[in-house]
Amino acid sequence: MSGHSMSRRSFVLAGATLASTLGLGLVGCGGSGSSTTTDSSASSDSSSSSANLSGSVTAVGSTALQPLVEAAAEQFMEKNPGVQVTVQGGGSGQGITQIAAGSVQIGDSDVFAESKLDNPDDAKKLKDNQVCVVGMGPIVNPDVTVDDLTIDQLKSIFTGEVTNWKDLGGNDEDITVINRASGSGTRATFEDAVLGDTKVPDSFKPQEQDSSGTVVKMVSSTKGAISYVAFSYYDDSTKALKVGGVEAKEENVETNDWTIWAYEHMYTSTSPDDATKAFIDYMLSDDVQGSLVEKTGYIPITGMKVTRDADGNVTNK
Repeated sequence: MSGHSMSRRSFVLAGATLASTLGLGLVGCGGSGSSTTTDSSASSDSSSSSANLSGSVTAVGSTALQPLVEAAAEQFMEKNPGVQVTVQGGGSGQGITQIAAGSVQIGDSDVFAESKLDNPDDAKKLKDNQVCVVGMGPIVNPDVTVDDLTIDQLKSIFTGEVTNWKDLGGNDEDITVINRASGSGTRATFEDAVLGDTKVPDSFKPQEQDSSGTVVKMVSSTKGAISYVAFSYYDDSTKALKVGGVEAKEENVETNDWTIWAYEHMYTSTSPDDATKAFIDYMLSDDVQGSLVEKTGYIPITGMKVTRDADGNVTNK
């Protein structure tokens, strides 16, 4: 992911590099349940500082979650100089595939593992550590004059039904759709919320990008472009759209008035090594949950007024 500062240690961000190194690809859908952790009873002192702690931790997957994990890893390594944490992108499918295969210590994902694992038994090997919530939404090139779209209008764009902004109240300008790759949890979250059960025609083949950072660059430099990213990637180079009159704000995600959002999962094995467990404990500690989550554009799970299960059912707390 570009646009984020590199650590004093080496953060390898290219999912393609990981795939070529490990020789593993994405898998299809299916799955079963996995144990879930959403908070930690460990204090920030006990979870973040140990003179004897050593080892290496590789976290792979979601580029939507990547900025938070990078920032937390920087802080964690300062407190634990004997541990090296490497953060890589590649998409949620990659993260879940790699942690299920035992190839990495942490698989980062915007979606529940049930939606990415081919073998239901593989989910039993995983512990679901939910570290925050992320809002996601449509962004457009700043030259686009449209400011607000309904879910149905978004669906018409991302199925190829509408191809010119003038048909949506904008200028006479072609719409350039930029998708994330098929293994992306951001794409899965967006399509679940916007497309639902609507099938995209085989004839509609917009360009695809492997990371959220690349998407932002492409949208900002392409006239008439539209795509979608996590709120943590919003910046002045693109324009965020309202959806159905609702602004893309954290408080609207908390009430589910903004329906395009996801839990951010950091999957581990059910018996992680000491360094991995310490890093997960740190992610759930006050050092991260009390300030870093919101500072980097995410939403604490404790702030949510609703819950959502793996099947997409939303209930009030």
